[in-house]
Amino acid sequence: MEISSAMVKELRTKTGAGMMDCKEALAAAGGDFEKAIDFLRKKGLSAATKRSSKAAKDGTVASYIHMGGRIGVMVEVNCETDFVAKTDDFQAMAKDIAMHVAASNPLYLKPDEISAEALEREKEIYRSQLREEKKPEKIWDKIIEGKLKKYYEDVCLTEQKFIKNTDITVGTLVNNMIAKTGENIMIRRFARFQLGEEIKK
Repeated sequence: MEISSAMVKELRTKTGAGMMDCKEALAAAGGDFEKAIDFLRKKGLSAATKRSSKAAKDGTVASYIHMGGRIGVMVEVNCETDFVAKTDDFQAMAKDIAMHVAASNPLYLKPDEISAEALEREKEIYRSQLREEKKPEKIWDKIIEGKLKKYYEDVCLTEQKFIKNTDITVGTLVNNMIAKTGENIMIRRFARFQLGEEIKK
């Protein structure tokens, strides 16, 4: 089928991928948007997997101050070379991630940072709810798995829907930049400060 420029533009808006990648994905998916998005995700993930063995020791520390100084965020985003670190695209992405952290207040960077104790506490809450709802025990595991996925989306930066484009996650945003630059890119750490919040000892 004919792939129009409007279709390419729409897919690009949804995924943040490059024009040629969007055109290729739509052609491969026969114009089916959902399949094209899956195609791009797989491509981005495979590019990310290939690059993940490369050391990401360059990068930038981006900051964002919100609400007249009531919320401040610092984010360290790493890449392989100074050349990519200085590009407008990389700097803009790092700034966008800092702004996202200010708005979405993630507790963790990614799911594997959540302690076994914290996860077990969550699961126990879900089990109590399922007991209350009198759901059959044989389907508990499946339901708990779905609830945990939603929990990760709420509290982990890489799993959260990106505030400037909710069709993608922050993790997909980074994977798209990996596919675009050909370098390993990772969010290393972040810190969020809110005026007057209780400091955990």
